[in-house]
Amino acid sequence: MRTAEICRMTGESPAGTTRAEDLQALVLLAGRRKAVRTVLDWLGRRTGGTVALVAGDGTVIAASPGRPGPEAVAAVEDLHRRGVPSGVAGGSGARTVHVVALGHGPYLALDGRDSHRHGTLLADAARVLDLCWRLEESERARCRTELVEAHSREAVLHLLMNGSVAAAHRIAGAMGPRLPNPARVYVVECPERRRSAIAERLTRTAAGRAWIVKCPVRPYHLIAIVPSGLGGLEAEIAEQVPECRTGVSGEVTLGETPLGYEQAFHALAAARGAPDRRARFRSHTGPAPLLGPEGARWAQHVLQPCLLYEPARRAGPGAEELIGTLGSWLSFGTAASRHLKVHRNTLAARLRLIEGLLGLDLTTSLADQSAAWLALRLRTHRPAHHLDPPQGPRDPQGPQHSGDPDRPAGLHTLLAAPAARTWARAQVDPLGHAAGTVRAWLRADARVPATADSLGLSLPGVRKRLLKAEELLGRSLLHAPSAKYELWLAMRSLGEL
Repeated sequence: MRTAEICRMTGESPAGTTRAEDLQALVLLAGRRKAVRTVLDWLGRRTGGTVALVAGDGTVIAASPGRPGPEAVAAVEDLHRRGVPSGVAGGSGARTVHVVALGHGPYLALDGRDSHRHGTLLADAARVLDLCWRLEESERARCRTELVEAHSREAVLHLLMNGSVAAAHRIAGAMGPRLPNPARVYVVECPERRRSAIAERLTRTAAGRAWIVKCPVRPYHLIAIVPSGLGGLEAEIAEQVPECRTGVSGEVTLGETPLGYEQAFHALAAARGAPDRRARFRSHTGPAPLLGPEGARWAQHVLQPCLLYEPARRAGPGAEELIGTLGSWLSFGTAASRHLKVHRNTLAARLRLIEGLLGLDLTTSLADQSAAWLALRLRTHRPAHHLDPPQGPRDPQGPQHSGDPDRPAGLHTLLAAPAARTWARAQVDPLGHAAGTVRAWLRADARVPATADSLGLSLPGVRKRLLKAEELLGRSLLHAPSAKYELWLAMRSLGEL
């Protein structure tokens, strides 16, 4: 029995091979990975002909050792048209074509010399292949379903990050679970190869109440929107999945999801150095609540050209896409192309358009990036047709003429307010002696090589100092989304930039 089995596996056909031995070989092959292909390869060696799976319309799905001849395809089409489950047709020369249907699926066709002599073997193989085919089709359907669900969850996250909460609720309501509000945002860092398994485990740990999304930018991150009342989840994650690190935001509304994500990302930077591999974002107030209605008017003035933009071509990006691109670029830099699912050339073209509309240098100037970041934070959600038309020259950095009551105050004026200065001092003071390095880094538009030149240090030396600053702040500086925009605004408010 052992000798016969080895011969069958290598394609040999020793004298005395029985039907039982062939069935045993088929069952063994059916348990292997890619069983359909494996069985077809074995049949091709066993019979000496060409074996193929052919759909009723003549499409060759799989074949071994090569493609079947036109006679085999024609035979399948003829049987399918007549509704006959099996048959034998004559081929050219001494060749024949033997065809057997696999249940309600494709047909198994043997194109070779005297193929009708293998009728019993082909019938047995068809039954085994039918099961293998159904199993592989089921697996493919499962993968497609998982992919669709992953893309739908990602779409919900995109909508939340762009402020489209109502649309996100509609999609999430159709999929389940409902989006929690208020919530905390979790960013979980885990091995890339285990991300799917860990996502399923986190879903069970959160009792199905968390909205978990695979990060579209970083393949080793999971993003979870968790009900704020579900406390202690990060401790359970650390206990059950020890290879994970978790950063947790403060409590946010769904409209504040971008803020929650940034907070969780900064908390993750602190979690990497924590012994329990988890951290919550420290209590922190951004500049937006301190600038009041005047800040909202300034942000409206800065973003207005984008909000009012109408593309010349129907296929061009509209106002919402431009605002989404701006936010993605400020958060992820060049990785925004993965976040937005667009080609890098498309991203570059959109950035050029946005820069032209806003009059800002968003690719190299940290000052302009910080102004745009603050404007997005302060952005009102009034529909575009309620906006006032732009008036006068645009200067988002400098002060406006205070004598014109219709023009908002400039950024310099906003940051000079007492409340803004108090906030700025709270941002800079924790840096201590590291403030000088961070200041030089910000002056160099957050470019490490230029910082190293200005300080007379090596690149590793500058990075080491910036990592120390990250520890002092409990926030990320070298990885996006970065605290660099807030630090630039704070030091500008204090007159240090």
